[in-house]
Amino acid sequence: MGKTSDLTAVQKTIIDTLHKEGKTQKVIAKEAGCSQSSVSKHINRQAKGRKKCGREKCTSSRDNRTLQRIVTTNPFKNVGEIHKEWTAAGVSASRTTTRRLMKDMGFRCRIPCVKPLLNMKQRKKRLAWAKDKKDWTDAEWSKVMFSDESKFCISFGNQGPRVWRKSGEAQNPRCMRSSVKFPPSVMVWGAMSSAGVGPLCFLRSRVNAAVYQEVLEHFMLPAADQLYGDADFTFQQDLAPAHSAKTTSTWFKDHGIPVLDWPANSLDLNPIENLWGIVKRRMQYARPNNAEELKTTIRATWALITPEQCHRLIESMPRRITAVIEAKGAPTKY
Repeated sequence: MGKTSDLTAVQKTIIDTLHKEGKTQKVIAKEAGCSQSSVSKHINRQAKGRKKCGREKCTSSRDNRTLQRIVTTNPFKNVGEIHKEWTAAGVSASRTTTRRLMKDMGFRCRIPCVKPLLNMKQRKKRLAWAKDKKDWTDAEWSKVMFSDESKFCISFGNQGPRVWRKSGEAQNPRCMRSSVKFPPSVMVWGAMSSAGVGPLCFLRSRVNAAVYQEVLEHFMLPAADQLYGDADFTFQQDLAPAHSAKTTSTWFKDHGIPVLDWPANSLDLNPIENLWGIVKRRMQYARPNNAEELKTTIRATWALITPEQCHRLIESMPRRITAVIEAKGAPTKY
């Protein structure tokens, strides 16, 4: 052990105590359980009255506060933009120093969470809805079939994996990822309950009331038979125009299916959104070449969703509602 930074607080205390008693460095090293050079360096440092060596910091506390204010004011700027604004304020520091200080301040570069924008009227309705449902039990939520649509793309933008390559292999096809301006995508409708997931429906056209009712007829009803059998259930859907159309409401009445009232822009309250997230994360390393391969991958990944996962998500409904109430109707982390 040759570095004083390797000494523990106990060892430093032993060295200081024995040194004051006039013990030799050899005896102190033996008692403290370290090398004699470590004892010598620690004693010399204490004698000179300095705690550490190294270059002095090139920025002052005031400079650091300026940097923190710049990052806090606009957290979506990249390091280059932040460095440029910081140095424009009269600070002389490198881009590396800027990045290091941001890291020391606790800032980390992360993918931002996406939350819907809600106006005050929508927040009030969400809050009223949450207060109305706050006493619902897990058994009551298990009778709700949650549904939603989600878009899947062949290219997932810049969120894909990195590649390990050697110098000069940048243009090697093995190390390249295909990119298109308008990547093929599919829109998927799905449903879930505490018992599991229902069959997926791949939507081929824009969803209007007529198309949506076809989805309900050929996919929602079979899902209900699969998940509930002859038991009663309540259907959940968002407030998309095709969902709230008069003809769609008539369809539900004709089939005797109650629909859960639902606040607008409330993805955080719908547990199926978490399932879509699970499926997309599991597909992160998949490389479908066309829309049909993408559909096959989605079906296979959706089939891996277990009833236990669905049950846990349904059990989270009381916590989601509590979070909305505490946030006074604002979007939550779910």
